[in-house]
Amino acid sequence: QVRLVESGGGLVQPGGSLRLSCTASGTISTISNMAWHRQAPGKQRELVALVTGVLSTEYADSVKGRFTISTDNANTVFLQMNSLKPEDTAVYYCYMRVQTRRYFPFSDYWGQGTQVTVSS
Repeated sequence: QVRLVESGGGLVQPGGSLRLSCTASGTISTISNMAWHRQAPGKQRELVALVTGVLSTEYADSVKGRFTISTDNANTVFLQMNSLKPEDTAVYYCYMRVQTRRYFPFSDYWGQGTQVTVSS
């Protein structure tokens, strides 16, 4: 019913920047929370940034001040990543909590993941 498609990942040098985007398509009535998670080799998946339905934001301490999450207030979420470090290397996953039809319950949806590699 709902598909999340991510773009913007790639290889960048330390100190560089990348902008990730994720767009939802399908049967959608309402989107509440949107977030970016990441999973580095040998580590568990962690929350990177979150924006709620009332537009409050939260960030992992490791990215605070460097990353910014934003939306188009419709069906797309962005992650602007500045001052990238090798420790940011991971697969980044888009998440959205979606109500497909009015009065239906909300469900969680995930993108397929996009690789971000920070290396010189």
